[in-house]
Amino acid sequence: MRLCVLGAGAVGSAVVDLAAEHGHTVTAFADSESAAVDADGLDADAVLAKKQEDGVVGEADPAAVFDADYDVLVEATPTTLGDAEPGFSHVERALADDRDVVLANKGPAAERYADVRALEAESEGTVRFGATVGGALPILSTIEDVGPSRVSAVYGVLNGTANFVLSRMAAEGLDYEHVLAEAQDLGVAEADPTFDVDGTDTALKGVIVANVLSDGETEFTLDDAEVEGIQELSGSMLDLAQEDGQTIRLIVEVVDGAVRVGPRLVSENGAVAPSGTENAVQIEADYCGRLGISGRGAGGPETASAVLTDVERLAD
Repeated sequence: MRLCVLGAGAVGSAVVDLAAEHGHTVTAFADSESAAVDADGLDADAVLAKKQEDGVVGEADPAAVFDADYDVLVEATPTTLGDAEPGFSHVERALADDRDVVLANKGPAAERYADVRALEAESEGTVRFGATVGGALPILSTIEDVGPSRVSAVYGVLNGTANFVLSRMAAEGLDYEHVLAEAQDLGVAEADPTFDVDGTDTALKGVIVANVLSDGETEFTLDDAEVEGIQELSGSMLDLAQEDGQTIRLIVEVVDGAVRVGPRLVSENGAVAPSGTENAVQIEADYCGRLGISGRGAGGPETASAVLTDVERLAD
């Protein structure tokens, strides 16, 4: 497949870097200020080096990518809330041109799900977004394979930064601010970690799951989620939990048409108490019982692998 990649952050750059290993060609690549286009395929090493050295990927205008020869648009620009722009407009343009779309950007699937599906219905293109929930973990594809109508609940840990903070607080008896600073030093947390620690990122993923489970009957957005973060937790709270063989994790619950995110007591050695930056999710489904999925839920190469898996599903 010929790929047009929008977004030159960790995920977009990793898609460009790994595409050839999966048998695909990147014919267009853009950041917010520039683009590189080559119908015969871009030199991944060259465009990534240019981005690192010059701060741009090429000399063309970003809009030039839409006139490139490509089969699949990979939308990996930063997630935005509300109108989900400019990601939504990128999806709209690709579908208008009857191209397929793979999302790493959570915004269109979380904030404008019905609009995306309506555009998809009028297009010969298809939209896939497995990378938006759990990075490399096959959460949405598992729901798809089981059948959304058979899934009664999805719950677990879907943010590596928050999980790192909580697991370190529990292991070392440290307070939130100390561990957050450590996470920032290690590059696990952003300079502004609000999106992760206040539960917003987790809630967006829960909203996407809820939209998939609803299958068009009800549209969910971030406004429909009940969200609480981890900023008010103290080391002493985790110490008390450990006395009873429990710990605290930032848990998302999608059940009975509701999305809830907040700190929850869970078994210290349970399935939804991963350590470090790992994610862990439980899916409850008719006839299947409880399905557990855990592993690396974020990271450039990890999320890029989910993007490329979606590309391969489109190629089948």
